Amino acid sequence: MLRISIEENVEVLEMKLEGRIAGPWAAELSRVWVETAPRLASRKLVLDLSSVTYADSGGTELLGQIYAQTNAELLAGTLWTQSLAEQITRCGAQSVKREL
Repeated sequence: MLRISIEENVEVLEMKLEGRIAGPWAAELSRVWVETAPRLASRKLVLDLSSVTYADSGGTELLGQIYAQTNAELLAGTLWTQSLAEQITRCGAQSVKREL
């Protein structure tokens, strides 16, 4: 299961992710992102990963694509989520290279 909470103010749009980003939950995150991205405008995106418990390769790739599009700030609270954040930034860098 994945819980997605969105908080917004004038400067920041924060997406807090809790649970698993895998399979149908990664697809749900993709759907939410497509709906949310236009509201970002010039604001900074913060992805709070501190309560993520698992991400499969598709979920990690999706997060990398979001990161590549927005240069989001990634929040991590555990060693595992710190490792996930590092994977996301690598996936994001690869996505940018593919686009060039």
